[in-house]
Amino acid sequence: MRVLIASATKRSAPQNAESIRSQGVLSPLLVRPLTDQSFEIVAGARRYRAAQIAEALTVPVRIVNLTDAEAIEAQLIENLQRRDVHPLEEAQGFKALLNLEDPRYSIEKIAAKVGKSPAYCAARVRLTELPAPVVAAFYADEIGVGHALLLAKLQPAQQEQAPSNCFREEWNGAGSKAKRILLPVRHLQQWIEQHILLLLKDAPFNKRDVQLVPAAGSCLDCPKRTGQNKLLFADLSGNSDACTDPNCYAAKLEAHVRAKVAAKPELVQISTAYKQQPEGEKTIPRNKYVEIREEKPDTPEKAKWPEFKTCKYTTEAIVADGMDKGEMRKVCSELTCPVHHPKKQASKADINFKAEQDKRRREEALANATGIRVLQTIVAAVPIRLLKRDLLFIAEQLLASLDEKRQEMVARNRSIKAKEGESASKLLTAFVRKADEGTLGRLIVEAIILLSVRTQADGGKALRAAAQVYGVDTEAITLKVKQEFAAKDKARKASKPESKATVKAKRLA
Repeated sequence: MRVLIASATKRSAPQNAESIRSQGVLSPLLVRPLTDQSFEIVAGARRYRAAQIAEALTVPVRIVNLTDAEAIEAQLIENLQRRDVHPLEEAQGFKALLNLEDPRYSIEKIAAKVGKSPAYCAARVRLTELPAPVVAAFYADEIGVGHALLLAKLQPAQQEQAPSNCFREEWNGAGSKAKRILLPVRHLQQWIEQHILLLLKDAPFNKRDVQLVPAAGSCLDCPKRTGQNKLLFADLSGNSDACTDPNCYAAKLEAHVRAKVAAKPELVQISTAYKQQPEGEKTIPRNKYVEIREEKPDTPEKAKWPEFKTCKYTTEAIVADGMDKGEMRKVCSELTCPVHHPKKQASKADINFKAEQDKRRREEALANATGIRVLQTIVAAVPIRLLKRDLLFIAEQLLASLDEKRQEMVARNRSIKAKEGESASKLLTAFVRKADEGTLGRLIVEAIILLSVRTQADGGKALRAAAQVYGVDTEAITLKVKQEFAAKDKARKASKPESKATVKAKRLA
């Protein structure tokens, strides 16, 4: 007689061998006949293998004529009753039922069979599509079921990129090997929502256009759209209709820009990035044009700003590179325009306007310098409180929440200078991981203040509150910064050559 073991589970169970030697197999195996002399084990393969290890001559069996569908159902139900069943084994059972031709199963029918929700079953089935490295990491408990479920929802290209965002590296000291720390599931979910999922309501191209990228077709019928699979993406709040394929989205953006330019060759192409414009480049960088704002100015001072004015050179433009690619703008790219490029003019009105701008910039620089000096003094007064691992975790999370400008400010305050092509964020991350407890504590206070300044209507409120807590004399710092600025102005005026009119007036005198 020949016995076949069903492929639903392939985990051995040597821990049961001792009990089988003393008591035998207490629960009979469920088998179904294949031929007169061969049977397939439907449920109890682990017990059978344990009996082989225990060298048992016989095991009790229950022979039942089962169809393929009934056999898979029996295996699935047995697995669900086990406490140690791995989610991938459960997923493979669901997938086997879906693959049956007769009878046909749906996610809803499987959910009713096993007493789970359709969303639960849909998410489990998707686990069977994980790439081999992720499956290996999942079986080795390097990632949790929450991480695996999120990774399974992504497209194959992103499934290879995303796993690195499940971890962070921790150094205990110079020369030591980095230790990988598994991050919470919410960290991976936030990364996916920010870097992978692209809201289709914000897309500038026509989502219904099947000819924009013929190979991709319409977004409305695309299976990669979260709105097409609400069971799978039920937990991604706010992204119920998003694209999960950034490469396809980028291809449609590029095709949209090309179509717009082809239909209107005179359309100005602009970039939202400040960069050097290569020879023959049609895309105009951000520093070569002024974008005309659609909203009305809310103060008389803003009404004088160039971006709130129109001119005879104002024209339509399309963002062909950078953020908001594919969106339409109104711009002035004429460098001789007296309205939007007044620095080329020498009229009295322009001189007054420039003087007002210089005054406003100086006041902002004075306020910024004062704020930075107060912040530095506060940071120096922060005591050591938390454990290093807690401080490191908090510091990394807070610094990651800062925008690039504020990250550069934190780095500059610690004399961390990024060379050309280097990222201040990466250098700051490396600095933080090697920092001591005192430095980490000061970084946390500094980052919280910078975040509060960005999010609060009264940006200086958090700075003033921190100054009060740490006993920092803001008035003295303000006075000192003013004196420094006045000394710089005096030195600048002393080194500036006298105008011809001034020399002539002195001679006459």
